[in-house]
Amino acid sequence: MEVLKEKVEEEEAAEREEAAERAERGEKMMRPQEARKEETIMTQEVLRDLEKKLSDVEIAVPERPSLVTQDTIDISKLPLSYQSNTPGEEHLLQVADNFSRQYSHLCPDRVPLFLYPLNECEVPKFVSTTIRPTLMPYPELYNWDGCAQFVADFLSMEPLSDPLKPPSHLYSPTTVLKYQKGNCFDFSTLLCSLLIGAGYDAYCVNGYGSQDLCLMDLTQEVCPLTVKPKKIVQEKEAAPPKKYAIRPPRDLSSKFEQEQERKKQEQIKAEEERQRREEAEHLQELEIANTDPLHGLRVHCWVLVLSGMREVPESFFIDPFTARSYSPEDNHFLGIESLWNHKNYWINMQDCWNCCKDLIFDLGDPVKWEYLLLGTDKPPLFVTEEEDDSLNDNDDIENLGKEDQDKSFDMPHSWVEHLEISPEAFETRCPNGKKVIQYKRAKLEKWAPYLNSNGLVCSLSTYEDLECTKALEIKEWYRNREDRLELRHINKVTGLIVDYFKPGHPQALRAHSYMSMLPEMDRVMEFYEMARVDGLTKREETPRTMTEHYQGRPDFLLYRHVNFGPRVKKLNLNSAESNPRPIVKITERFVRNPAKPADEDVEERVFLILEERIQLRYHCREDHITTSKREFLRRSEVDSKGNKIIMTPDMCSSFEVEPTEHTKKLLYQYEAMMQLKKEEKLSRHQAWESELEVLEILKLREEEEEAHTLTISIYDTKRNEKNKESREARERIIHEEHLQQVEAQLDYLAPFLAQLPPGEKLTRWQAMRLREECLNDFKQRLIDKANLIQARFEKETQELQKKQQWYQENQVTLTAEDEDLYLSYCSQAMFRIRILEQRLNRHKELAPLKYLALEEKLYKDPRLVELVKVFV
Repeated sequence: MEVLKEKVEEEEAAEREEAAERAERGEKMMRPQEARKEETIMTQEVLRDLEKKLSDVEIAVPERPSLVTQDTIDISKLPLSYQSNTPGEEHLLQVADNFSRQYSHLCPDRVPLFLYPLNECEVPKFVSTTIRPTLMPYPELYNWDGCAQFVADFLSMEPLSDPLKPPSHLYSPTTVLKYQKGNCFDFSTLLCSLLIGAGYDAYCVNGYGSQDLCLMDLTQEVCPLTVKPKKIVQEKEAAPPKKYAIRPPRDLSSKFEQEQERKKQEQIKAEEERQRREEAEHLQELEIANTDPLHGLRVHCWVLVLSGMREVPESFFIDPFTARSYSPEDNHFLGIESLWNHKNYWINMQDCWNCCKDLIFDLGDPVKWEYLLLGTDKPPLFVTEEEDDSLNDNDDIENLGKEDQDKSFDMPHSWVEHLEISPEAFETRCPNGKKVIQYKRAKLEKWAPYLNSNGLVCSLSTYEDLECTKALEIKEWYRNREDRLELRHINKVTGLIVDYFKPGHPQALRAHSYMSMLPEMDRVMEFYEMARVDGLTKREETPRTMTEHYQGRPDFLLYRHVNFGPRVKKLNLNSAESNPRPIVKITERFVRNPAKPADEDVEERVFLILEERIQLRYHCREDHITTSKREFLRRSEVDSKGNKIIMTPDMCSSFEVEPTEHTKKLLYQYEAMMQLKKEEKLSRHQAWESELEVLEILKLREEEEEAHTLTISIYDTKRNEKNKESREARERIIHEEHLQQVEAQLDYLAPFLAQLPPGEKLTRWQAMRLREECLNDFKQRLIDKANLIQARFEKETQELQKKQQWYQENQVTLTAEDEDLYLSYCSQAMFRIRILEQRLNRHKELAPLKYLALEEKLYKDPRLVELVKVFV
């Protein structure tokens, strides 16, 4: 029994210990739950506090700068089509609204369609009717690139107020043209109107673009003007090897030097490759740092041009901001929601997971493009044989056609007025005449013609770094310059300046390369050889040399090189004209003269003036490998004592390939030397004239740069002051002649002379009777006019008195409105009475004067003057 009790006690103790352990574990389990509850309560309090603080924060969302304001646009002056919708447009809006609701129901995960935004008059208009196809009367706007460039230059870009949504307003192209600003949808609508008018199959596209494309950020793009066109190198066909060809000479150049040169070139290429790699890494780091958080969500609008019309071989995109064309596979275009033209609206039903690269622009395919109206000009895809078998029932086909006809709806005409661009606006192009575009390491500036006094219309600055702080070169384009300057290229590193001229310069300049306008400096001048008598094409000058190249001269001169010595210092002679540089050597080269034998036709002629020698080298015969040479000792004809020097054989040394008898004679050599002396004198004179011409050109260029006058066309009536003054003088003379003719037509004697028989000569009594009748008639008309004014005055006075009497009788029962009407009537009546009174008084004052003036005219009239004077 005791053993059993002990066991029972042990079991009870174990149970108590187990219960205690369970209770302890329960407490431990309950504590985390309580702690979690307390933490939850604290978190909720913190969230409530945070929400309260955030609700107190107010963010002012900037509104889109609207073009339609009372200060900028008078809506009352816009046509009725802008301020209201026609029944056809209302029907179209209902169709579009029904289509939008069906689309939202079937595609709830897609954004709402951009169908009928508000115009400048706050009236909803369908996007297709906002496009107004127009062909402009300017040849530059006949091709797509000219239209795109005009829109990009003419308008200033405004970003969308919300980059994730299309705009709530879409203004008419006429308003956009008037104020020269707009967003991407305004740009695209205007560009699409011009392209469709020019015959292109163009569409406005609503989609998604990259950040650079939406914000017109060209800092990562290369300027198109800096891209040099690739030269097409034509490979020359190798001549077939000859059987008995001469072996080429041995290559005696140093292999070690070639190896060193190769290593040097490899080092240069490696350094350039390293710089390019570092630059690419730097750009990649910048791109990673500037990652767009809205990539793929930014709304953008651009223009699609499909192939087919206007001989467009492939479809392409046009960015209206930059006027650049892109392939549909470009990474800047991330997706398309819809597109439209002036006839229909299409929705893209294709997946854009790979941007626009896999999209098929077959708008007639209803699977890929869902259209709004059935009246589309895009042909549907061909029906397959299986579908053709299922449509064998003619009744079904007829019913289907009837249903389509019932559902079809033609697009209403555009509500926008005809687009017009004045010649002044087309010439000005940019807003306020100036536009600046920032590219990668380049800045492009554009100006309107005649805006700058020096004729500058475009400037391109290229830089070494991405921050555009170190300039490398500047290119400036000019227009309408009187000196015909067209382009100036300035190298900021070397300081070299190159001016390019159009034909028509006074000195026939084509190009001028220089570092300073001072004379006797390094410079190169190129000329239009057809405009010069001497056929000069190029002149190169250094402080000690001058090289000239000729073409088409009758003396066959091709090249002249002049070496100068140091100038001798002279007192009171500082100008280069009075103190020319001494000529040391003249080298001239000639082309082949077919009228002379090769042994007598000089190819090169060298005048060594200080050494008193003349060297000649003749042309080579076709069947020879060497040429004849001669050298003359040029001595004066008289020595220091005055004795005449006789020609001796040692004064001429020669090498003859084919010596002849007459060339060995001293007489021949003497005559040749005398002729060379004359030619040397002529060459020195021509070199001196070339120096003077260089000074004249430099002086002329300085005057042109100071004046930089611009040419004005005779058809430019606003800027051409001379023609304007002469035109105004002619108009003034024509106006005076017209007044004289009108005055001559007002013949005061004509009604009275008509009573007499035609051709009868006036007698003295008839002249007096005509004069008296004319005066009496004029007097009666003056009296009648005075009576008429008096009658009107009395009538107005009587009506006013009647109105006053009526007011006195009904004054008690009148309302406030009746009193206001009475006072208004009295004010107007008194005004009319005062005017009539003034007219009557004025007429009474002027009537006698008019009568005397007519009497004076009749007295001086040539038809009555003689008869009246005789009678008097």
